This record gives sequence, structure tokens and C-alpha cells, in this order.
Amino acid sequence: MQTPSFFGEVRSLVVIDPLAEFLGAAEHGCIEYHYLDAVKLAGHSCPTVAAAYWMTLKALAYLYPDALPERGGIRVQFRGDRLSGVTGVMANVVSMLTGATQDAGFKGIGGRFDRRELLYFSSDITEEIRYTRIDNGVAVDVAAQLHSVPFAPQTSELMKKCLAGSATGEEATEFRECWQARVRALLLDHGDNPEVFSLSEVAG
Repeated sequence: MQTPSFFGEVRSLVVIDPLAEFLGAAEHGCIEYHYLDAVKLAGHSCPTVAAAYWMTLKALAYLYPDALPERGGIRVQFRGDRLSGVTGVMANVVSMLTGATQDAGFKGIGGRFDRRELLYFSSDITEEIRYTRIDNGVAVDVAAQLHSVPFAPQTSELMKKCLAGSATGEEATEFRECWQARVRALLLDHGDNPEVFSLSEVAG
């Protein structure tokens, strides 16, 4: 599988999953996720997938400053309805990284490792997504201002040609490069820009 080289430059996320440890799926329950995992899950790389991945990394780094995040130990709330806009796409990525699901997730073993009722939509929250540690109740709101990092001007016209089947091979290549250039900029150039990705602690 050949992918854009910048995928390998994006910071990975390491979590501890007690269920993975319990069942012997990963030594000490340690699991490492890369941006490529989010791309494989979604089937594509775009600003939405990138934002969901990066917002989760930033939120978990904030919630677990001195320890690895616990997968399955985080509640996630989306302000948007699950069927509105790109909320569902983002939720799939966030669910993979945090283990949080609605009612169709893992039911647990002997009263432990239940992953259900940890993912909520249409929540009364200030920002786009809220992440909450179940063990101590500390929560953080995260938002992404993707419009702050626009596509190259020619991207829209190139996309129209590609969709219409009228693009030359060179134009199709240029479109793909423009598309992924914005994803790269979001993750590598603006990942720590608070005007693009903002965090705010939720008062307890």
C-alpha cells in the first residue's frame, strides 16, 4: 500500500487497553495507532478524517498528561447529530481510538470492559467534541477551525473536472496532490496552532 509520505510524519497515539491485555491481544494492553489506521478505517484521507484523528490525540494528551490514555475509559460527546454533516465520519475515527461506542459495542466480560454508552450525539456542549475521563471526571472540549487552512485555489476546479471525467492525467494528479497538501498542512503545519485546533477545559 503506497501512501503519501507525510502520513509517516504524523504523531502516533499510544493507548493502554485493559481488554486487549486481558485477552492477550497486546502485551500490557499497549496499542499504537497511526494516522494511516484512521485512513484505512475511513477508506480515504481528508480534512475531516485528519481533524478527528488529531482532535482525539490532543484531547487525550490533555486528559492524560503523565500516563498513557486508557482506551475504553473515555466518554465522548458530539454536539452534532450523528447523521448531520461529517459527524458520523468523525465518530468512527474517534470510536476506534478511544473505544467509545453507543449501544452496539462490546458488552464486556464479567461486568468489566463494557464499551457501550460511552459515545453520545446531539449533546449540550460548548464545542464540537467533549472527551471525559471516566475515572476522575476531568473533561476537555475540542474544536477544529478547518476553514483557517483552505485548499489551494485550483482545487475546486480540478475536482469538478475529475468528477466529470474530463480531467487529464496531469490534472488528476494535481488534484490529488492539492487535496493531500491541505491534509498535510492541517496535521503538520497547524497541528499545534490554537486558532485551528482549540482546547478548553470543562469546569467540574
